[in-house]
Order: sequence, then C-alpha cells, then structure tokens
Amino acid sequence: QVQLVESGGGVVQPGGSLRLSCVVSGRSSTNLAMAWFRQAPGKERELVGSMNWLGTSDYYTDSVKGRFTISKDNAKATLYLQMNSLKPEDTAVYSCATKGTKDHRLFVSPYDYDYWGQGTQVTVSS
Repeated sequence: QVQLVESGGGVVQPGGSLRLSCVVSGRSSTNLAMAWFRQAPGKERELVGSMNWLGTSDYYTDSVKGRFTISKDNAKATLYLQMNSLKPEDTAVYSCATKGTKDHRLFVSPYDYDYWGQGTQVTVSS
C-alpha cells in the first residue's frame, strides 16, 4: 500500500498563506496521480487540485485558481499545496490522495483515488 501523511495545517488570518505537505511512502507503483481534496463542516468532499503522474498537467477547482498551487519534490517524495490569499471559506480538512495509474489523464473525482492521508486542518479566521 501507499502511505500518505499530511502536515502544515493550522490557523491563519484571511489573506495569509500556508503550505501543506504530503509525504508519500510505501509506493506500490511508480506511476501515481496525485490530488488534494478538502472537506468543510457540513459539506461534501471536494477537489482542490490534481496532478497527473508525470506532473505535466494539473487542474484546480475554480474557487482556488490563481491562489493555490500544487507542486512536488521527487527527492523528498513530497507533494505540496501552496495556499495564498486564504479566505474563510477555505477552512476545511485537507487531504492528499493518490492513484496508481499509467493513464496520463487528470483525475478529479474522489472515487478515482485509492489511497488517502489522514487530513490536516486548515482554519482561516479573523
């Protein structure tokens, strides 16, 4: 199994920034599509952004475009989510997810993903 561990969440004021990290280990496949999801209280889990396994394509939900960026550090086996200009509506538990695949497509549904981290809380409040 693939193991994912998120970190970097916390409390930040509106307009602030956070960088979330997701360390990947125990890979059973060298081809891993990656994504960040979030779930706010009382709401369904939603995609934040996704990246194909090559890291050549990415996708972001409209509400975070221009503010959030997915990146990765292969040497550290870590996926990042840089979050800038945070808004109160960004408050949620953020989880990273991965899917072993040779498909170069982007996957945007939580049902597409096989492995999940435990989540890290991000709270944006004034």
